[in-house]
Amino acid sequence: MRTDVHDLGHHGDAEVRDDGSALVDLAVNVRADTPPAWLREVIAGSLDGLAAYPDGRRARAAVAARHGLDAERVVLTAGAAEAFVLLARALAVRRPVVVHPQFTEPEAALREAGHRVGRVLLREADGFRLDPAAVPEDADLVVIGNPTNPTSVLHPAAEVARLARPGRTVVVDEAFMDAVPGERESLAGRTDVPGLVVLRSLTKTWGLAGLRIGYVLAAPEAVAALERAQPLWPVSSPALAAAEACVTPRALAEAAEAADRVAADRAHLVAGLSEVPGLRVMGPAEGSFVLVRLPHAALVRHRLRDLGFAVRRGDTFPGLGEEWLRLAVRDRVTTDAFVVALRKALEDG
Repeated sequence: MRTDVHDLGHHGDAEVRDDGSALVDLAVNVRADTPPAWLREVIAGSLDGLAAYPDGRRARAAVAARHGLDAERVVLTAGAAEAFVLLARALAVRRPVVVHPQFTEPEAALREAGHRVGRVLLREADGFRLDPAAVPEDADLVVIGNPTNPTSVLHPAAEVARLARPGRTVVVDEAFMDAVPGERESLAGRTDVPGLVVLRSLTKTWGLAGLRIGYVLAAPEAVAALERAQPLWPVSSPALAAAEACVTPRALAEAAEAADRVAADRAHLVAGLSEVPGLRVMGPAEGSFVLVRLPHAALVRHRLRDLGFAVRRGDTFPGLGEEWLRLAVRDRVTTDAFVVALRKALEDG
């Protein structure tokens, strides 16, 4: 029986709790300076209706329209993380497989539901890129992130679609896809891929991690199964108001502009990191974060805390070890200050 050395329950927010709350945060992949004022006003306006039970029909229809789907293909969830729990509990699967390195919550949810989970470990030598042939043919549930947290790899949609098989569910976590300009390689809205389930989060781009709102796009029968596993009124009225607001044309245009800024700021971060001796940046990075490898990363992470910066440790992700760190993309002033601190942390070693 495998002894797992990876802490699947560790997430980036642990780096900025308690004594880390005053640190400059490069550990959490939520876009800085969010939610915007107009979205806060929408959420505040929803508070007048708190005496009524939540009614998700309008938000569900709005999300469906955003992706060109019927409402029966949408499930609204309390963040994408709830969707992993629902999938683990609602779907009758025999051999689930998770493609790593990636967000650890899917495997944790499957294990908690009593499943024995197989792993496909993508290789650093291959740039952590997907090889569909590496997934066992008898896997009846496959989970993959795109773009993948923490590697920032954007897998071609055609390669992800190749995972589909009769009798197999393919879960694609697109929590960071709206940070990719043009959302290229997205499978959201596709109905021609059998067994496809796409997860989306509104917490990253819009800064709503504390509100908890996301959604699932899937075939009607899968949606019905997930809804049966949900408790009554699973998404609050403020979260429903936010979901409806975040898929309006205005919001989508703002998200597209933000994605372009993230791409430019990421290029600036990668350029600064490329000048740091002994550090390797995995690329090409396409998400709102980058993965780096450097010697004594655990020690460097602690020294960075002393210098005022929080970064995400990489050793909790299956397929990675102690020499990895994940860095969130921030504005250029923050990045420049961070690179100076990183050089000092390495020099002190």
